Amino acid sequence: MADRNPIDSAELLDRARGGDEGAFNELVRSHQHEVFSLAFRLLGNYELAADAAQETFIRAWRALPRFRGDAALSTWLHRITVNTSWTLGKRARRHSAATLDEAILLDDASAPTPESSAETAELGGRLRAAVSELPDPQRAVVVLKDIYGWSHAEVAKALDISVTAAKVRLHRARRRLKEKLWREVD
Repeated sequence: MADRNPIDSAELLDRARGGDEGAFNELVRSHQHEVFSLAFRLLGNYELAADAAQETFIRAWRALPRFRGDAALSTWLHRITVNTSWTLGKRARRHSAATLDEAILLDDASAPTPESSAETAELGGRLRAAVSELPDPQRAVVVLKDIYGWSHAEVAKALDISVTAAKVRLHRARRRLKEKLWREVD
């Protein structure tokens, strides 16, 4: 039996812009993992990331009629996710002195060996902690550039900053991470 062609993403977007909740739900299903993963990497807390992902899609639904399509839908959603994560993260820091939860690997396609887990567990934990201590603008650039592999131009567009500003933030963030991690080793 031949597979039916999946509904084109552009068609779903057009239908969702017209108020079709079913089409929007399909778009949510196709982007929910990447939105949650980005929020989790920015916030380091499962519950906050889930809240940020939900709020991202609520904001996207409300703003969908104004989405011009200048950028890809995923880029637009990433920008909303970053802004939503910053807002929720600031609110959580104001209302709670709790430390960030230990990050889990969300996109690990293969189970690590016990040897590799032992070798990377300490460094991974220290790195996640150091990234979580970065100011929000620097953390966003590090996550988008170093974890997602975006170009400087893509990062700049998603964060509505210049390419130069993206490069400067990334340089400062990497320098800060290096200093923090080397200080801990000594």
